[in-house]
Amino acid sequence: MQSEFRNWSDIRVFLAVVREGSTLAASRKLQVAQPTVARRIDILENEIGLTLFERDTRGFKPTREALRLLPIAESIETSILEFAYCAKDITACKPIRITAYLANFSTSMVGIVNEFSARNPDVAFEFIPSVRALDLTAGEADIALRLARTDPDPNLICRKISTARWSLFGSPSYADKYGLPSSPDDLFGHRFVTFQRDDVPNVFHKWLLSHVAEEQIVMSFTELELMNAAIRSGHGLGINNVKLVETDDTFIRCFDEISELSAPHLMLISPEAYRRPEVKEFTKFFAPRYAALYR
Repeated sequence: MQSEFRNWSDIRVFLAVVREGSTLAASRKLQVAQPTVARRIDILENEIGLTLFERDTRGFKPTREALRLLPIAESIETSILEFAYCAKDITACKPIRITAYLANFSTSMVGIVNEFSARNPDVAFEFIPSVRALDLTAGEADIALRLARTDPDPNLICRKISTARWSLFGSPSYADKYGLPSSPDDLFGHRFVTFQRDDVPNVFHKWLLSHVAEEQIVMSFTELELMNAAIRSGHGLGINNVKLVETDDTFIRCFDEISELSAPHLMLISPEAYRRPEVKEFTKFFAPRYAALYR
């Protein structure tokens, strides 16, 4: 052997010439130019140090050496096809994993996913509810619906959905008993429930601490659903996403949005996942429809 065998695709060219009988017929089969086929055969022969074809006006006739190599070449072809089929099966079975805060998986949002699934029945989904921002580059999820209070990783594919806005909310039972404040300067004498945990930015808890005395915060939760349950039960006032609770009559907004708490609502996609055709197609389908929910 004169040099290292570098190009496995030359096996495909070799097989096509053997089967078709000429570089011209092989070029039609492979859908490449005839000079390219002839050049690849010359390079292959030079790399392995063997003459594989007898050239004459009638075409290319495989030599005895070529016929000895033919079963091995066909075995390589079979393995490559099996590799491709297996990779396709793995991809087809791999769900698109979407992570978001639980409330983002609303009936309307899931309805968009179901509409896509009806058009693409071979595509599966996995929903990963999480307050914590999962690491897309580490493969913890494929797509994240996330609030961004800092610039996202520039390596991620990013689609802006909306601007998330927040305010202070209470329940009808709290309002009947204590009334509701009319502005951030009217919080004295009220009770508050809050959300804080070590693995997420505690933006809302810090805002409360900057506007009320610590003893006014009567309950603290590490799960947003538990905090919302406490608000509904009338235990205290709490900060919530305006859009997510606007149709819930168990929440009463105290005053206008708190501008300093606003944040971009983003759809972030892992670059590795985005290389999958079904993820790219889903992104194009989902992003504008999901954004329309927040207009």
